[in-house]
Formats: sequence, C-alpha cells, structure tokens
Amino acid sequence: MKIEVDKGSGFCFGVVEAIRRAEERLESDQLLYCLGDIVHNNSEVERLRSKGLTTISQEQFFTMHDTTVLLRAHGEPPEIYNYALANNIKLIDATCPVVLKLQRRILKSYQGGNKDDTQLVIYGKKGHAEVNGLVGQTNGEALVVEGIEDLDQLDYTRPIVLYSQTTKGLDGLHHLSGEMKKRAVNVPVKIHDTICRQVANRIPGIRKFAVRFDLVIFVSGKKSSNGKMLFDICSSVNANTKFISELNEIEQKWLNNIDSVGICGATSTPMQLLEEVADYLRKLPTD
Repeated sequence: MKIEVDKGSGFCFGVVEAIRRAEERLESDQLLYCLGDIVHNNSEVERLRSKGLTTISQEQFFTMHDTTVLLRAHGEPPEIYNYALANNIKLIDATCPVVLKLQRRILKSYQGGNKDDTQLVIYGKKGHAEVNGLVGQTNGEALVVEGIEDLDQLDYTRPIVLYSQTTKGLDGLHHLSGEMKKRAVNVPVKIHDTICRQVANRIPGIRKFAVRFDLVIFVSGKKSSNGKMLFDICSSVNANTKFISELNEIEQKWLNNIDSVGICGATSTPMQLLEEVADYLRKLPTD
C-alpha cells in the first residue's frame, strides 16, 4: 500500500513562531502561562505542557498579576493588554504578524467609520480566538457573519465594510461578498480580502494532493477553523476523506481494498504528527 504525507501541510509561520517563543522562554523558566491553547492541536498542547506551558482561560487571566503570559498567534483584544499593564503582567506577544496587521486595519476603519454610519462586518467563526481579537478592536461593535444565513442582521441602507478572519477560504469570502452586494442597492459595500495567503495557497495544493489517493486521512484538532475548511476542501475532491485528531481514531476497516493513502492536515497540525500517522499505517497488518 502506498502511503504519502503531504509536504505542503504542517504548521504555518505564525504557529511556528509562537511555539518557538514558548520553547525559548521555557528553556530558562519551568513555568509559562499561555492565554488559551497555543495551537488547536491536542498533541502539541500536551507536548508543550510537559515542558511547563500552562494553558489559562481569560477568566483566570483576569485574576492574575506579577507574572508572565504568552499570547498565541491568534491575537487578543485591547482589554488583555490594558489589564496586563495595570497588573504588572509581562506579555510575550506571539500574535501572528498577519493577524496583527489586520487588527490595526480594523481599528483604523472603526475609528473612521462613524462619519458616515458605516457597518463593520467580519467574515469568520463566531467565538473563535482570532475573531474575538478582531471584534475587540471595535469595542465589540463589529458584526460577525459565518455564512449567508447571517446576512439578515445587516442594515442595507447603511454603508458596509467587510473584513475576513485570516484563516477563512477565498471561495466563502467571494460567495458572501457577492450576496451582500446584491442586497445593498445603491449603498457602498467595500470588501477587504484579508485572508492569509499562506493559508489560501494551501487550497489548490491540497486539492491536487487529495485527488490522487484511494483514501485521505486528514489530521487536525477539532477546534481548528482552518482544519474544518481544509477538510471540506479535501472531501469535495475525494469523498473517501476521513477526519482524525488522534492515532486511535483510525479504523482499520478504512484500509480495506485500498491501494494508496494520502495524509494531510491543517496549519495547526504538526508535521511530526502526520509522520506518526504514516508510520502507524505502515505497521498495521494488511490482508
């Protein structure tokens, strides 16, 4: 049986940098707090936990003082920085540069939007860490839309400015923005394509990869928005695509009458885990 790992998968730059910053700090300190999971992948979270990285919630963060906290690649809203400054919390800010640039653009847009009553809209997953950070730039006023079903909340008599969560898909953004423009008659709608190109460029590559195999095993954390998007892309070109987060989720019956398996994953999936899946499959007994 042919088994191949997609060389285009693995961590994106933002995740690599956040993990590097965490490991660098843990070399000198046995304990470091991280606001939220450093990456939406349980195996990587556990690996870093064993080195001393302790994940905390926002509720826990707002009770702390005189300590050091890592901010992951997703970014955080302004109140996190304000609380840290007031409570002697040193922040190791590993916000992805792409996300940081988007936060600044949204803040600038928000500050200038009151002149013509503009609605600021973000295409993204409600409650996602990055989206929370983006909405925070607008004092909680930006509207979040996940799909066409959310567009009824917009007022189509007022100007609209749309931004996107960096890990969403281009097709979804184009579909959503097209529908918004149809509904906004004689009202300006400004679309900002703020999708990370490192993420977007994986889509054509993963399409070409997935179509080559009898079976595709897609590896991702269940919390990963990017993972869900890329899994859907794989499934659209290869119906025999299976989603797993851990090795023990693999079912041997998937391999019946299979001659080739492709293994790929999200931008939050470590390449090491993809290789472990490949090694696991190679060791399974075959018919």
